[in-house]
Amino acid sequence: MTWTDRLGEFGVWRRSTDIEETMAVEIERLGYGTIWLGGSPAADLVEAERLLDTTESIVLATGIVNIWMSDATELAESYHRIVARHPDRLLLGIGSGHRERQHERARPLEAMSSYLDLLDAEGVPREDRLLSALGPRMLELARTRSAGTHPYLTLPAQTAEARETLGDGVLVAPEQTVVLDTDPVSARKAARAFLTPYLGLNNYTNTMKRGGFSDDDVQGSGSDDLVDRIVVHGDAATLLDGLRAHL
Repeated sequence: MTWTDRLGEFGVWRRSTDIEETMAVEIERLGYGTIWLGGSPAADLVEAERLLDTTESIVLATGIVNIWMSDATELAESYHRIVARHPDRLLLGIGSGHRERQHERARPLEAMSSYLDLLDAEGVPREDRLLSALGPRMLELARTRSAGTHPYLTLPAQTAEARETLGDGVLVAPEQTVVLDTDPVSARKAARAFLTPYLGLNNYTNTMKRGGFSDDDVQGSGSDDLVDRIVVHGDAATLLDGLRAHL
């Protein structure tokens, strides 16, 4: 069985600080295939392990472990500890974070390659890891050294482009933010509360501009067009259409 089969059609993304055992159990009961654990989970993966211990079969994917904050050797040790108890249920999403939040650091591509070298040396299989790849060079690294990519804040057209670039058999598992609210004014307010911090980070705004947005679109709290297309809002049927647009 491949990760595409295990992950299921849809999953639920939550920050590690915002999900309790009861929520994880309910997510599994509702039939979702995966819990994506956001907010840069620590290398010890104790939050992931806690949720796996609580549930029966749902996959836990990190979205994402930050290579600047998490030691590769410790991450590998955590991976081996958990998969020994929960085989085929842990997928390591790994990313390079944000340049604006680091004082000094190597180039993201070089740093990611070195990090993957360390995971290789510690026996973490390529097929059990996924890269947060927004640019073309990181996408190529994802293709050659992982199971695929977990893009964030991207458009369905960019999902399709990534699949075409990476080819058959490479996983593309995008995040899609949604707001269940049929009032566009309050829905945009909620969407902007989530989205605005990311508009100060060049890796995201550059990706948005590659998707067709202008410099003006990504300024401040974002244009209405950007907010409406990056964060799907409306009734349940509208949200489902927005999610299926990535499939």
